[in-house]
Amino acid sequence: MADIAFGFQAAPASDVHKSDQALYREVMEDCALGRKLGYDAAWLLEHHFSDYYPTPSPLLFMAHIAAAFPDLSLGTSVLVLPWYHPLRLAEEIAMLNGMTTGTLHLGIGRGTAKMEYDAYNVDMNEARARFAECYRIVEKGLAGEPFTHDGRFWKIDKPIRLRPDPGDKKVRFYGAIGSPASAEVMGDLGVAPICLSTFPDKLLAKILERWSARAGAAARDAILPISVKMFIADTDEEARALGRRYYPPYFDLQCAHYESDANPWADIPEYQDFSRMFANLRKLTDPAELAPFMDSNLVGSPATICRRIDQLAALGFNYFMVSCATPGTPIGLRQRMMTRFAEEVCPKYSQSMRRKQAA
Repeated sequence: MADIAFGFQAAPASDVHKSDQALYREVMEDCALGRKLGYDAAWLLEHHFSDYYPTPSPLLFMAHIAAAFPDLSLGTSVLVLPWYHPLRLAEEIAMLNGMTTGTLHLGIGRGTAKMEYDAYNVDMNEARARFAECYRIVEKGLAGEPFTHDGRFWKIDKPIRLRPDPGDKKVRFYGAIGSPASAEVMGDLGVAPICLSTFPDKLLAKILERWSARAGAAARDAILPISVKMFIADTDEEARALGRRYYPPYFDLQCAHYESDANPWADIPEYQDFSRMFANLRKLTDPAELAPFMDSNLVGSPATICRRIDQLAALGFNYFMVSCATPGTPIGLRQRMMTRFAEEVCPKYSQSMRRKQAA
């Protein structure tokens, strides 16, 4: 099996008993621990106007992390491109990339929450087109040469060149994929996919197959990340008991953020897949309904978790973005799990983490 890299989700795990500022401080503590343990990167999310992971500006937070830990690679899962002006986004990416010696892994997507689109006064029917055009402008800007652009949503008539100069340090982009159709879009853009382990394995295989067929040369030696939830314990039952305790409030927050009970995507053609995907989200607030979700993620003893990693690696995934920052999970428990996973699971797959443990 090829070497696998492991990153961790650096997310403020919402807690009604703590301020957002306290949650942000805990994220910094997670980053300090993750760096010490040898994780490749800290990955942040973008969400707005709710208690569902309140990180509206991942790039701003990443600059703060870079000041403290300049050698820690950083990632997003994901930046929602239709909400950005592409020139401003490209400038901020170029600035951030120069602030860290680590790799910048930027997951990008078109977003799912209608209330966020409504707040920004952006039409969801334009999401896919805005996403693609924004990415193309960012791509041009980061090439470091003067450029123009004549598009549907943005026009740059006079040649401009990004400042600061983007330099030669590569920024890696990944596209959030929720369907085989999205896989083809990302393949055409030459952007590697980023997936969720909650999708059925057959769907994940189809997504990678469709993406690879369209990506061409970009598919060779690509980093293929997958986002996985994790609870690790001595036994499967102990880990699943933690899941039954902490996942239902997490899914309740998710239902509220995405307004899934109201199916806001019913009349938006580009989002019909999400209508189907979120149709049964509410049932996951019931602990008795969580078994399939926990089976598809990394919930169990170290041996059980390794078996699931083997299954996902066999599909082609070679980068695991691991999250135990589930809302309500105490930081002490979270950090014990981060440590145990890094010491008992990761070295089986990662040369760099084997070296870290040996040191």
